Amino acid sequence: MKKNILIMVVGICVLSACLSSCNYLNKKPDNLLTSDLIWSTRANAESYLYNIYGYIVETDGGDYSAMGASDESSVSIPGTNVRQMVVGNWSPVNAYFDHWDNYYTGIRSSFIFEANIDKVPSSQLSVSLKNQYKAEARFLRGWFYWQLMKQYGPVVKITEALSLNDDFNKYPRASFDECKDYVNQLMDQAASGLPAQWPSTSNYGRPTKGACLAVKAQLALLAASPLWNGNPSFASFKNQDGTPLAPTAFDAGKWKIAADAAKAVIDLGAYKLFTNLDNGGTQFDPYLSVRDLFLTNWNNEIIFSRNSWSYWGYTKCVSPGPGGYSMYNATQNVVDAFYMNNGRTIDDPRSGYTATSFAQSNGAKYWEHSKGQWNMYANREPRFYAYIQYNGRPVLPAPTVDDKNYYSSDANIDGTGRVEFYYNGKAGAKASGASNNITGYDVLKNVSPADNIRQDATNYRPFILMRYAEILLDYVEALNEYDPSNSNIVLYLDQIRTRAGLPGIETVYPEAVGNKDLMRKYILRERQVELCFESDRYFTLVRRLLLGADENQTIYGLNVNTDDQGQGFAFTGLYTKTLFQKRVWNNKMYLFPISQYQLDRDRALVQNPGW
Repeated sequence: MKKNILIMVVGICVLSACLSSCNYLNKKPDNLLTSDLIWSTRANAESYLYNIYGYIVETDGGDYSAMGASDESSVSIPGTNVRQMVVGNWSPVNAYFDHWDNYYTGIRSSFIFEANIDKVPSSQLSVSLKNQYKAEARFLRGWFYWQLMKQYGPVVKITEALSLNDDFNKYPRASFDECKDYVNQLMDQAASGLPAQWPSTSNYGRPTKGACLAVKAQLALLAASPLWNGNPSFASFKNQDGTPLAPTAFDAGKWKIAADAAKAVIDLGAYKLFTNLDNGGTQFDPYLSVRDLFLTNWNNEIIFSRNSWSYWGYTKCVSPGPGGYSMYNATQNVVDAFYMNNGRTIDDPRSGYTATSFAQSNGAKYWEHSKGQWNMYANREPRFYAYIQYNGRPVLPAPTVDDKNYYSSDANIDGTGRVEFYYNGKAGAKASGASNNITGYDVLKNVSPADNIRQDATNYRPFILMRYAEILLDYVEALNEYDPSNSNIVLYLDQIRTRAGLPGIETVYPEAVGNKDLMRKYILRERQVELCFESDRYFTLVRRLLLGADENQTIYGLNVNTDDQGQGFAFTGLYTKTLFQKRVWNNKMYLFPISQYQLDRDRALVQNPGW
């Protein structure tokens, strides 16, 4: 019943989004957008600006990049768009997650706002505040272009709001470098009118100089990566007049540009990695540090966020049954990526990892495994326990003993709420009234112990769009490509590992220091773990031309469909690594197709290669 309701809700939301999306470049009559009424009061003008913020797409689980398009997760409902994508069932006609109209609507609105904000009487809005708002509008415009580039590559560069009389067939795509330069220009303009930090909490969620620099850094990393740095597959990617749309030659210097851009964010001195000490703790706790950075109302790791975000839908979808839908499932692929608590990978013979039998004692730390849990989950790093819900791990968004017992079968009621992912368990494949778990894992990252998903009670908090740890990883990745012996690689990579409770990379794997290829492997592994379920894995694999690799298209889970015959937690057959899905891949999928609807409306557009 709940499963049918969820599918109906998802369908209604998708249909509503389709019906409400504006046409290409949002060709509304200008007199409706620039009426004197809108610009006569501060409240109306600010509402218009806040509406532009609304075009930011939050990747909170419902978007392809956060859940289901990379090897770290899947969605349990087969008919969802992302499940269709990974089996190759998509095209320009059914272009899934088509954000083109949404972002261009935001771009157009930013032009309208910037052109009219000065009409607001000075008695209502000061000159300094008008200038600040213009800077915010420019940032948002650059943000939308950057998001378009990540998804579609080179796009149509619009430098002013178009009128109804414009010929929309005369707007071809600009080259990747032109688009990149334009976003950088917008971010420079925005940064000149924004502070390094907001002095008042009421302004949290607005961009800062650091946010502008961070966008430039991430865009530079994209430009330096193999997808856009001399990719031979794009040699024939041209406009109708023969203008090349992608760089045709590799330029190693782009890695230095990317490293310098990330270092500019670091040198701003406005950000730091969050720890529990920033949240009232008296002794450093790596588990609380990596968990609570997403749960606090604000912290200095956040570079840009949407504030006062409701996490009900996300928490409902990632939480196990019967309270949650168990819809967003982590894979064995990402489970295997987490380190052991000694900082070593599980395939390292020195790691102490074993995937057989049950643990005979509790872990040394309170956040670690408990006696009786499978050894696969024993002695793993703190981020594993903060980000992965596995069989037998107590449910988190269940604050009372009664709430916890709600998740337990009668034989297992003990006040801890151990999640039952085995076949006959309350969250198992046989369970009715929930979207069945398909891998043996749920996503636990970004879930709060203050929530009660059984009662559908969740807390508002920031939805983080960019954070400092990502910038540190951007920096060391770029730096390693052109200067692998630079000591800053170890320095800044170790900052992330230390916050996660792990020994330094030079201590565990000294052979990687100065070795570009080996260090790249550990840097990308660190990204995979630190930024899991935050959309980074998908975009990293795309820009690195790695998403199509066989190991990233072969998805594993646990043996969730074998009947445990009443053994419950004692059933060892669950823990057999099982092929869940062999996905379909074609290299054209490194870019999304431009929808046929857009191509029909703008005859100057050329389609992305292969589509």
